[in-house]
Amino acid sequence: MGSGQVTSSEPFDFQGKHVTVAGLGVSGVPAAKVLHGLGAIVTVVNDGADERARAQAAELEALGITVRLGDGDTLPEGSELIVTAPGWKPDKPLFAAAERAGVPVWGDVELAWRLRGPGAADWLAVTGTNGKTTTVQMLASILKAAGLRTAAVGNIGVSLLDAVLGEEQYDVLAVELSSYQLHWAPSLRAHSAAVLNLAPDHLDWHGSMEAYAADKGRVYEGNRVACVYNVADKATEDLVREADVEEGCRAVGFTLGTPGPSQLGVVEGLLVDRAFVEDRHKNAQELAEAGDVNPPAPHNIANALAAAALARAYGVPARAVRDGLRAFTPDAHRIAHVADVDGVAYVDDSKATNTHAAEASLAAYEPIVWIAGGLAKGATFDELVAKSAKRLRGAVLIGADRALIREALARHAPQVPVVDLDRTDTGAMRAAVQEAHRLAQAGDTVLLAPACASMDMFANYNKRGDAFADAVRELGSADG
Repeated sequence: MGSGQVTSSEPFDFQGKHVTVAGLGVSGVPAAKVLHGLGAIVTVVNDGADERARAQAAELEALGITVRLGDGDTLPEGSELIVTAPGWKPDKPLFAAAERAGVPVWGDVELAWRLRGPGAADWLAVTGTNGKTTTVQMLASILKAAGLRTAAVGNIGVSLLDAVLGEEQYDVLAVELSSYQLHWAPSLRAHSAAVLNLAPDHLDWHGSMEAYAADKGRVYEGNRVACVYNVADKATEDLVREADVEEGCRAVGFTLGTPGPSQLGVVEGLLVDRAFVEDRHKNAQELAEAGDVNPPAPHNIANALAAAALARAYGVPARAVRDGLRAFTPDAHRIAHVADVDGVAYVDDSKATNTHAAEASLAAYEPIVWIAGGLAKGATFDELVAKSAKRLRGAVLIGADRALIREALARHAPQVPVVDLDRTDTGAMRAAVQEAHRLAQAGDTVLLAPACASMDMFANYNKRGDAFADAVRELGSADG
């Protein structure tokens, strides 16, 4: 953290302050408007000058905000604070210049944290490589079931600035935070927080796995009640150990096995709490059945346990955990069952855009015909394939980097038949589903869990999942 970073969360008077907003886009435009409304003299800098940027710039300039397009590296003269979009890398020349000048750098999360009024809602924060959005949505559903005024905010749902400054009054917020956002949020202090898991991701941004883990670990700083960690992922427990928390804050683990004291876990198909009960060495509180979690795949039960731990840390009764989990519906393209055709289940997990997410998805089914491939973003597939090999009936590979998966299959699962589809046209997904149908037998699952990004063939993972679902329905109607 640079010497110029401000780490106290004292109120900041923006009146007449020269504030530079780095980056237009989803967080930059609202941040600029809010700061301008608070009386700051705002300059927005942005690397690009494309049509969208020019339109956003015109909107801000009409309010009297200065915008500099095509120059995101130079520190505007007189800057007293930088508020940056989360995606801007820490090694940008702008931030080096800020550090030399002793100018603090905040992200949109830090800005929202500083702007909370007296009696503001507590934050229950969730980070991790995979599962954040689902866990935060489950948490919000549980909090609502307990009668609390809440919203899922941060990377999803309501923007944090809107949640903090809007007219709606909240008791508690379920906050999804990325490693980028945490990097630029030095004074954030959550009521309780969870790190769900840690796997290599965004290393090009952070520079190393250590830096990535350290930014995730910031979510625990100053926690008051509970630091929730994943018993199966030692790195998350290590982050709790290193965190500087308030006196009396507890480490609470979640596990798919039988929980020990101060843990939540699973016993004979029941989600149970041995952390927030009287005499946790002897007692356990039943919270829900595994069947109350939708879908009840192992990694999703882990998400539910993490959400339950944060809710229980906030004092939510056991019944609200069950009711909230039952009321929760997952987003599209997250292990969504599309249809059964000829006794074969077709499951869309297009959201599995990295190997860690795909591994969780593959662990939920057996035997599997796996549809995979796309843009690898520097990932390697040996570990994923080695762990999943015995579950595979076959594999159908699509997309730009499919050769990387094909080679990993040849090394670690040479017995698995592989169809390599060398086409990227709009009919490629239909062909992939037809090939998977040919390989599958009754009782199998055809699973779209690409382990790759989608942009080589599709606008986004949603469009990829839609193409899969359309092809499956077409298959079903042809067979019907």
